[in-house]
Amino acid sequence: MSMNPFCEIALEEALRVKESGAASEVVIVSMGNEKCTEVLRTGLAMGADRGIHVATERPLYPLAVAKLLQALVRKEEPGLLLLGKQAIDDDCNQTGQMVAGFLNWPQGTFASKVKVDKSENCVHVEREIDGGLESLRLQLPAVITTDLRLNQPRYATLPNIMKAKKKPIAKVTPEELQVEITEDFDILEVVEPDKRKAGVMLSSVDELLDKLKNEAHVL
Repeated sequence: MSMNPFCEIALEEALRVKESGAASEVVIVSMGNEKCTEVLRTGLAMGADRGIHVATERPLYPLAVAKLLQALVRKEEPGLLLLGKQAIDDDCNQTGQMVAGFLNWPQGTFASKVKVDKSENCVHVEREIDGGLESLRLQLPAVITTDLRLNQPRYATLPNIMKAKKKPIAKVTPEELQVEITEDFDILEVVEPDKRKAGVMLSSVDELLDKLKNEAHVL
């Protein structure tokens, strides 16, 4: 197991916000079985202050994760919640939006630039859309989901890896957070895509047009 790349970018941005003086603490969260501890240790080695492991063996889908994050936010009371825009296994791209809805917090998704303004208690977010770049001003507390172009995550240095072993990781369960985990849908089948056919070298444009028209039926 490894950290989701988009979430790694979110962690890097959280560390930069703290380094700028706009935050006092970075807390990271992972949900799942005991292997999550390894992911949390990686985040602590990057520079996070402490971790929270929501321990469960049950499969977690975006709605359940959003409910668990909502419960943790009410307990921890953070000023800013940073998440990866999507997981790379299911590509759902739903958790950030759902938790923002549950909390009734403003949200900035697919962030490519983030700047926290403590004096005005807000965060400026630049996000990529089809028409170009969109700039948002969100009142804190807020939810931000991160895109690939936001930053380049740092590598954990050996001294920080050693320090991470002493940093605290709290363990909680969904039951302790008073969140019921329900399976909202069933995966009926997962199949591999059809293997691509071998390419064919053609000798002329006429032969290409013939194949496109009579074999591929695209002309």
